[in-house]
Amino acid sequence: MLAIDLSRHAAGFLESLPAKQARQIAEKLQSLTIAPQALPTEALKGYSSMRRLRAGEYRIIYVVDGQILQVRVIGKRNDDEIYKALERGFKK
Repeated sequence: MLAIDLSRHAAGFLESLPAKQARQIAEKLQSLTIAPQALPTEALKGYSSMRRLRAGEYRIIYVVDGQILQVRVIGKRNDDEIYKALERGFKK
């Protein structure tokens, strides 16, 4: 089982969500810690080893580093703001 490491951006976004949506994302994150390969994720173009996962109307951008699930950004699926946040501070 992987340990979860939320970025400040991801943690702040989760705190701002209503309880139902926050719980939905938390359940997806929990599933990722148990079996990251079992969920339908996609590689992010232009970002080494980062992946994206849909969680309802939200998108989770993460990378697995050893035994740590590093959640970089969480945001609305149809909002380009999530990718702008990656460009501002999370590109690797």
